Amino acid sequence: MRALVFNTFGGPEVLKYSEINEPVIGPDEVLLNMKAIGLNFADIYRRKGNYHLEGEPPYILGYEGAGIVAKVGANVQDIHIGDRVAFADVPHANAEFVAVPVEKAIPLPETISFAEGASVLLQGLTAHYLTKDSYPVKKNDVVLVHAAAGGVGQLLIQIGKLLGGTVIGLTSSLEKAEAAVEAGADKVFLYKDDWKRQILDATNGKGVDVVYESVGSTLQDSFDVTRIGGTVVFYGMAGGDPALVDPRMLMDTSKTLTGGDLWNVLTSREERISRSTELFQWMTEGKVKVSDPTTFALSDGQEAHRYLESRQSTGKILLIP
Repeated sequence: MRALVFNTFGGPEVLKYSEINEPVIGPDEVLLNMKAIGLNFADIYRRKGNYHLEGEPPYILGYEGAGIVAKVGANVQDIHIGDRVAFADVPHANAEFVAVPVEKAIPLPETISFAEGASVLLQGLTAHYLTKDSYPVKKNDVVLVHAAAGGVGQLLIQIGKLLGGTVIGLTSSLEKAEAAVEAGADKVFLYKDDWKRQILDATNGKGVDVVYESVGSTLQDSFDVTRIGGTVVFYGMAGGDPALVDPRMLMDTSKTLTGGDLWNVLTSREERISRSTELFQWMTEGKVKVSDPTTFALSDGQEAHRYLESRQSTGKILLIP
């Protein structure tokens, strides 16, 4: 089979489209003939050597994708050859065939395309647990979403609205602000402006009920625009490490800081299926929409990585074998 591999850490130029052996599945695995593969910033971090990679080179990136079952292991009962399956957390996805453990195999309904399945699981399940578990959004809640034009940001806007909230977005440009408005944000402000004052003015000085904080370096700013008794959900630090939080401030303002990590939520196949089923149902009903992805051939992986690193994209990037 063909796969996108690399032997040394570095820039996109280390990626090579090469012939390697097809994976041999175990008794509790299925072999998936890949139709679409999600590209994420984690892939860039691993390519550079910033994230840990197990095993020895040649390394294969990718953790998210969708395809058709080509083989099933001896112990597999409820998945069959020809079934449509997606996954969010299986390594070595940048290949024509991937060995997927049964517990991580998520049935993909006919109403969801392979491209949608590969686009939505990591970001969609993240947005799902943030709005249902980390801080359950309620009717009339005022929700602030950082990086609102990003993949998770656009889904947080849509799910926040679906659950009855009023959503304010923060973006870095007018172009990205348009994407956030299109996703359903009620108001969008720009980081370069006095956004804290704008948010406080928009909430009559009260502040928002919850902030979904993915920038990191803006953590204290997020607390500044959160109402007394409100919550900041910290789930990323794309803009740098956050400053230390003073517990006395939390006590004095009755504010809550909570963290969120998807892998603490996806602890079983039952969790994966129940959460993805609700997400897919919202998509089928048109309540949550995934923007059209930008696609690259898997053989053009170098170009796809360069495009993602340029930060020009507002939607998902997919690799197609």
